[in-house]
Amino acid sequence: MSFSDGRRSPGSAFTEMGVRDYERRRYRGIDQRIVHAREKRLIRSVLKRMEARTEPPQSGPVLDLPCGYGRFTGLWRELGREVVDADLSFEMVRRAGEKGGRLGVVADATQGLPFRGETFAAVFSVRFFHHLRDPRDRAAVLSEFHRVTKVWAVISFYRKAGLHRAQRRLRRLFHKSGTNIQMTEPGVFECEAEAAGFEVVRVSPLVRGLHAYHLALLRKKGA
Repeated sequence: MSFSDGRRSPGSAFTEMGVRDYERRRYRGIDQRIVHAREKRLIRSVLKRMEARTEPPQSGPVLDLPCGYGRFTGLWRELGREVVDADLSFEMVRRAGEKGGRLGVVADATQGLPFRGETFAAVFSVRFFHHLRDPRDRAAVLSEFHRVTKVWAVISFYRKAGLHRAQRRLRRLFHKSGTNIQMTEPGVFECEAEAAGFEVVRVSPLVRGLHAYHLALLRKKGA
C-alpha cells in the first residue's frame, strides 16, 4: 500500500509505470483540476504565512510525507527549501526525487520515522490523515511529526461536511470511488494535534461548507 496522494488496496504496490500513469490521470477530470488548483493556492498561502511567522528563520530541510509523485515539491522550492521525500512506495519516492527532492526514504510513519529529533524545519503531510481510520495511528504519526520537526507541521485532514459526504455516497453507489476516507467530527483533529504537543495556529477549509478537506498549520508548543 502506498500512502501517497493516490491509494491502492492493501498489499498492492506502485510500479514505475503505474506511478507515471497515476500522475497523468489523477487530476485529469474537470472537478479534480479545480480541486487541485484550489489546493495549491491554499497550500502556497499557508506556507507563506508559516515562513512569515518564523523568527528566527529555521534552517534545515522539510519532510514531505507522503511525498507521492512530488506534486508539491515546487511550492517548497519557491520558498528556497530543500525537501526530503518519504513514502511507503519506493517508486513514488523515486519519482518525487526526479522533481528536486534532496533525499528519498521509504518509511511508515505509523511505525516510526528513521530521523533524529528536530531534523526538519517543518513537516508537510497532505492527503494522508484521512486514510488513518484508527485514532492510535493518528496519535502515533502526530507524535513522530512532533519529534522530528523543529517548529512547524502542515497537515491536511477531512472534517465532516454534509455535501461532500453525500457526493461520495453517490460516487460509491455508481462505483466511481474506491476509497473510504475518514472524516472527523469538528474539533477532533485539533484535540489530537494538541495532545501530541502542537499549538493549532490556523485551520483553513478548501471550500467552506462544500468540501471536507482542511489544512492545518501547527506549531510545536514552546518552539
